[in-house]
Amino acid sequence: MVLYLALGVLIGILFVLAFFKLRGGVKKDDLLLHLDQKINEAFPQALKMANEQLVLMARQKLTAEKQDIKTDLDNKKTAIEDLVKRLLEDMNRSGKRLEDAERDRIGSFRELKKEVENQRRITEQLSVTTEGLKRVLSNNQLRGQFGERVAEDLLKMAGFVKGVDYQSNKDQKSSNTRPDFTVFLPDGAKINIDSKFPYNNLQKAVETQDQETKRRYVKDFTRDIKEKIKQVTSREYINPEENTVDFVIMFIPNEMIFSYIYDRMNEVWLEALKQKVIMAGPFSFTAILRLVRQAYDNFRFQKDVQKIIVQIKIFDQEFKKYNLEFEKIGDRIRSLTAQYQKVDSTRTNQLNRAVDRIKLEDAESTEKLSLESPKAIPSLK
Repeated sequence: MVLYLALGVLIGILFVLAFFKLRGGVKKDDLLLHLDQKINEAFPQALKMANEQLVLMARQKLTAEKQDIKTDLDNKKTAIEDLVKRLLEDMNRSGKRLEDAERDRIGSFRELKKEVENQRRITEQLSVTTEGLKRVLSNNQLRGQFGERVAEDLLKMAGFVKGVDYQSNKDQKSSNTRPDFTVFLPDGAKINIDSKFPYNNLQKAVETQDQETKRRYVKDFTRDIKEKIKQVTSREYINPEENTVDFVIMFIPNEMIFSYIYDRMNEVWLEALKQKVIMAGPFSFTAILRLVRQAYDNFRFQKDVQKIIVQIKIFDQEFKKYNLEFEKIGDRIRSLTAQYQKVDSTRTNQLNRAVDRIKLEDAESTEKLSLESPKAIPSLK
């Protein structure tokens, strides 16, 4: 703006010089002197006005800039406050999530610690149980007791009642042998069961890595099985005098040992069948017991049906007698009804006719009397 003002002053001076030069009536020195005087007079005033205008414009611009700066600062302040507020909210949410995560971590750690402690106790119990099982399996007598316990548990699970459906460790009357269990069949027959648990040589065969030693232990294990079969067949467990069936069950309480015999020792299995010895593991023994139980239930049901049939026959006989007596009563009732109808119809009609004749005779007699004695009749009234 100041530049424009100075330019205007110079243009004005040039205009004045041009004007006086055109007129030609003024001398050049006087003109310059007069012009210098005017310039000296006008320039300070113009400069003052320019300065005032410049100061005013500067103030206005500064005020506007200050307002803009203030507005901008206010906007930035608001934006910064919003940003800080969002940051605080995010920090609070993050802190809450961290607290929740920490609580979950502490809880998970406690659960994990508790679970580890439980696993430790279970491991200790398993270790104790394993050691006890090792002691049981390493002792022939304890293995026998273990096998008898498993067999009796399976008998009870199948619904057999001790002393009713089976007995254990009872001497046979015709011999001094004592089977582990005797199961009673519905028709009075018996099934003898003997528990055998061959284990040592098979365990050694599994544990050794030497193939030659393994074959030797397997051979010894095969010999053990044959020896158990021989023991069963030599104790008169198949005894007609005791009314037993023509086979005996040799129970092997370990399913893995039984499966090993069944899969890899076919000749031993066939030899046992030839001697009427049925080897059974826990699964097959349970199946046999359920079959026997079903047969027992079927036999009992059959006996009940026979009793019902007998009662039905008795009922049929009594019903026929009842029908005969009832027919007699019916005949009597029909006869009495016919007699009643005869009395009610014929005899009643005859009586009614007799009564009617009597009434007629009485009426005629009365009329005759009234005609013969007309005066006597009023006196009668």
